[in-house]
Amino acid sequence: MGIIASIIIGLIVGAIAKFLMPGRDPGGWIVTILLGLAGSILAGFLGRSLNWYKDGEPAGFLASIIGAVLILVIYRLVTKRNV
Repeated sequence: MGIIASIIIGLIVGAIAKFLMPGRDPGGWIVTILLGLAGSILAGFLGRSLNWYKDGEPAGFLASIIGAVLILVIYRLVTKRNV
């Protein structure tokens, strides 16, 4: 899969993660979706590195959503303490 396609899917996954975790985030929608993109990339890299799945498998999309939600949870915990 190309870089552009990965970014687009990551942005979609970030939006889904934001939908699954409603509430106010210190960075707003853009930062939240970018963090979702980072979580998606991290989960995709980890899953492919450990041979849990290959490119294009539905498990990769689900892992990306889980990774994005985890990054958002960590972000909320860190920013809540600093504010």
